[in-house]
Amino acid sequence: MKTRLRARRSRRTPHFAQREAPEPGTRWPSLGLCDVSSDYSARHLSVLEGLEAVRKRPGMYIGSTDSRGLMHCLWEIIDNSVDEALGGHGTEIEVVLHPDDSVEVRDRARGIPVDVEPKTGLTGVEVVFTKLHAGGKFGSGSYSASGGLHGVGASVVNALSERLDVEVDRGGATWAMSFHRGEPGTFDDNGTRSPTAPFHPFEQSSELRKVGRVAKAVTGTRVRYWADPQIFTRGASFQLEDLLNRARQTAFLVPGLAITVSDERGEEPETHRFHFEGGISEFAEHLAVDGPVTDIWRLTGDGRFTETVPVLSDHGAMIPTDVERHCHVDIALRWGTGYDTVMRSFVNIIATPKGGTHQAGFEQGLLKFIRQQVEQNARRLKVGNDKLDKDDVLAGLTAVLTVRLPEPQFEGQTKEVLGTPAVRSIVASVVQKALGERFASTKRDDKAQTALVLEKVVSEMKARISARTHKETQRRKNALETSSLPAKLVDCRSTDVAQSELFIVEGDSALGTAKLARDSEHQALLPIRGKILNVQKASIADMLGNAECASIIQVIGAGSGRSFDLSAARYGKVIIMSDADVDGAHIRTLLLTLFFRYMRPMIEDGRVFAAVPPLHRVVVMNPGSKPNDVIYTYSEKELAGVLATLRKQGKRYQDPIQRYKGLGEMDADQLASTTMDRGHRTLRRVGVADAENAGRVFELLMGNEVAPRKEFIVDSAAALTRDRIDA
Repeated sequence: MKTRLRARRSRRTPHFAQREAPEPGTRWPSLGLCDVSSDYSARHLSVLEGLEAVRKRPGMYIGSTDSRGLMHCLWEIIDNSVDEALGGHGTEIEVVLHPDDSVEVRDRARGIPVDVEPKTGLTGVEVVFTKLHAGGKFGSGSYSASGGLHGVGASVVNALSERLDVEVDRGGATWAMSFHRGEPGTFDDNGTRSPTAPFHPFEQSSELRKVGRVAKAVTGTRVRYWADPQIFTRGASFQLEDLLNRARQTAFLVPGLAITVSDERGEEPETHRFHFEGGISEFAEHLAVDGPVTDIWRLTGDGRFTETVPVLSDHGAMIPTDVERHCHVDIALRWGTGYDTVMRSFVNIIATPKGGTHQAGFEQGLLKFIRQQVEQNARRLKVGNDKLDKDDVLAGLTAVLTVRLPEPQFEGQTKEVLGTPAVRSIVASVVQKALGERFASTKRDDKAQTALVLEKVVSEMKARISARTHKETQRRKNALETSSLPAKLVDCRSTDVAQSELFIVEGDSALGTAKLARDSEHQALLPIRGKILNVQKASIADMLGNAECASIIQVIGAGSGRSFDLSAARYGKVIIMSDADVDGAHIRTLLLTLFFRYMRPMIEDGRVFAAVPPLHRVVVMNPGSKPNDVIYTYSEKELAGVLATLRKQGKRYQDPIQRYKGLGEMDADQLASTTMDRGHRTLRRVGVADAENAGRVFELLMGNEVAPRKEFIVDSAAALTRDRIDA
């Protein structure tokens, strides 16, 4: 063994011999070593042999070296503490973002073993933080279903950290060890911990320092590290919002676990605590943004499969061995009135945002079962020969899918895709069996909800088929073709989508004035009669059956819901032009609800606008034969300011001031110059900065639940002033 190490050292020596000898205490830029002695010891070689590859190719282990990779490192450390909680050890985890750009993770679990590991001769702490593919997650002794099954999490974070400190409470004492870019040693801190402090690596043997005493019953681990600026890109930082979302998600997945996140980087430190007892049922309720069609359904089950894995024999050979695995499936789902699908999948509480075999099995089992139910009730549902598509079943579905199994096969260290093949059939079988029991239930609520689910998926299927059938007729027709567009549409002559505008006008009286005020080359008009259907409460069938909603969708010509095709829209802008009063605001809200739920890409692309008609018309009287001036104002505050200025300048104006209560009170010239003329009008672009929060607001203000809306109105009443009331 000594000969082999000596040979390796001699091969590496010329590489360093080409460099100019550094000053004492200088770090090697690539490996983070100090030139403590001229001899490159075997101690350095054994530690850095594996971790050096991590530093050279960090993307293989953490995905990227920007903020996402930085967050991935943090999650690797947090997941180690979470795995302890899953095993029933510890219910508290603390994450602290320090002002010096370091981060600390604390738990009160069993603590990393501090005794010597027989094969390596190193303490458990050093094995965990310096050896790739080493830890308590190989085999079935400590963790039967863990997320960090590759055994590289802590060691990779250590390799990519400029400094890492770990403290362990175990056996009545506090043990500590420090690392510099993966290598154990000591820092000369002088009272304050810093990654730039002088570092002295261990030469021949490591030392796990005993730095304090604790009660024998007290156990836990504290890891604090500083990410290496040589590895991570400039500007990479810990993202608080991502961390909070992950902490909240983990607290949902591990009922009873409390996670506290403290951000001390700002002027005012902030602390967030997450603790949930409802598990994934509460998680699904949190994720849902639309009105409920069903309650939260919980589908659980187990399955076993045999997997052939290579096992290292005593003689050093890899022998294929059949191992029986157990897979537990737990799913919470509910259907809502919307059409968006919200899916979260996890393997041993590790998120798999790109799915995998477990998600494929869920979708397969769900589609197969619902198809069978629809076929059995085809006459009642008036289905005909049409077949359900996967998107029909998933429309409006919110689901949280979790599976737990030992040693899952992930694609890559980032664990975004589950690759274990046998999980697919197990999940599909569990879904079909659990749904079969739900649909066979004789309880009144179960029968009512299962009937609503079938009606919903069938209506989605009919809407998809209808959209496909009418896709060609919904496109812009030129003058030589027949048009199936609504008769009340006053279309424009231009076929240039980018320059065309559709004004949705409230009432026929405003339509008459708008016809005279518009630019007929580029501006089209579609009148609506008063307040349209509140589509947040209504079903898809009711929405499509409503004449006003159907006309708007037909005129825009891009379909609706999942079948909406932005490239097929017939107009570059859609402008909602309603009266400047409470009823006009309500109509605008109803129209925006329609666009948000069924034509959201129009809003996301910035193609939906609200016209801003004036509230007042001030006629300034000029002396002699000079024509009078006209000033338009858009609020009571602006009017007061204009009148004060006129009085100060000694100018007279016609009294009383004309107050527009509706668009119909304007003549064509006034409407054109204030609201429709591209050179003078004011438009408000409707945008969606946060679709999830916007969905919650729409559900709050426009949904079926009255109590939350009443609470919102009562709480907001204090902000309402007399000036804001349209009277």
